[in-house]
Amino acid sequence: MPHRFPALIADPPRGESRLWLTGARLFDGTGGPVRGGAAVLIEDGVIRRVGDASEPCPAGAQPLDLRQRMLMPGLIDAHTHAAGRAPATLRGAEQALAGTAAHFLQAELREYLRQGVTTIRVTGSQGQRPQEARQAMRYGAFRGPRVLTCGKIISATAPGGRFYGDMYREADGPDDIRRAVREQFRAGADFIKVMTTGARSNELEDPDPLQLTEAELSALFGEAHRMGFRVSAHAEGLAGCEAAIAHGADTLEHGMFLNQRPDLLEAMAARGQVLVPTLSGYYWMAGLGDAIEVAGARRVPEMPGTLVRLADHNLEQGAASMRAARDAGVRIALGSDVSLGVPLEIQRMIHHGLTPGEALVAATSTAADALDLGDRVGTIEEGKLADLLIVDGDALAEPELLGDRDRILLVLQLGVPVAGRALERALEKDISSGRDLIG
Repeated sequence: MPHRFPALIADPPRGESRLWLTGARLFDGTGGPVRGGAAVLIEDGVIRRVGDASEPCPAGAQPLDLRQRMLMPGLIDAHTHAAGRAPATLRGAEQALAGTAAHFLQAELREYLRQGVTTIRVTGSQGQRPQEARQAMRYGAFRGPRVLTCGKIISATAPGGRFYGDMYREADGPDDIRRAVREQFRAGADFIKVMTTGARSNELEDPDPLQLTEAELSALFGEAHRMGFRVSAHAEGLAGCEAAIAHGADTLEHGMFLNQRPDLLEAMAARGQVLVPTLSGYYWMAGLGDAIEVAGARRVPEMPGTLVRLADHNLEQGAASMRAARDAGVRIALGSDVSLGVPLEIQRMIHHGLTPGEALVAATSTAADALDLGDRVGTIEEGKLADLLIVDGDALAEPELLGDRDRILLVLQLGVPVAGRALERALEKDISSGRDLIG
């Protein structure tokens, strides 16, 4: 029996009206060809039927003619660190109060929806901020994407615990590791994340050696899987990748050197383990901003030169590993490793060797499967939740359109229109016409 996802328990109310989305060009997220002249019936927040635009509108349904716009599943970020960060203040200015960051997290979550991202997996954040924001959404404070969280990242006592604030739960020895896993269950985690290696985003850790002992890893994976929870493994060096694969990690985060070990990729493919390449994280560490092409890009690095050079190397190796994984039959899920990074990550995955179709599948059905939500979201199929995205244009021919706010026409969450240009234009029209919005 699967564990109870706190993320699903926190879903907002489903749409009550019946919607008939007709005249769509349908990208269903499965990797199949785009289908023209499609229609989709939504009822009680669920996709009830995928039909044809030639069919009459079902009785009692509200028709919405998409006029050959593309209808897609809501996008998914399988690796982000949404936390909300209060801005730095000038010296002598009022300092940010303790609760200010939560308001910035709310703004960030709202913007995810505006980008068409309807589910995110937070692979480490400060304290219980994701759980707090999720609870606020559950009880109607605001709307944002579905939020899965690992609670705190489980790590051995290591330098990373000094760098990443309240993001880590350091544990040593099998018993302490097991307790740390159970603490995350208690805190409302949807999955468990473990640091099998150190992180190259700080200057004191070496990601090459395995950070945990075999006994510690056995305790962690055994306890998580026994309780029905998936395990996400931060694995940079090959020793950490090998151990994570052997112990049954459900997703490998980063894995930038896997191209050097075809045997490990073969093992991942055979076991159905998913790679989350996180190219945008390397772009950020290299100071590359919103660039896609690296050569000649303007850099504004925020890290020491040693880490910037490592980021360049990791990007080269990570892109090679993504391609090698694809060729070996390993499933790839999109994870940006940065805030609001899905549109750019899609373009970067394409730039570094995936086809547009492969990148969009990585951002929809494969990401959903990686999160253990493939039976609910990620594709446009009967019985799935109606988390949908309507865009102006063809996202396969022009993947950059997903980063253009004006071309995100409408985002539906559980059948409810929640974001997009159409809603904003309707509000502008109401205001310009002098309509009494207050009543």
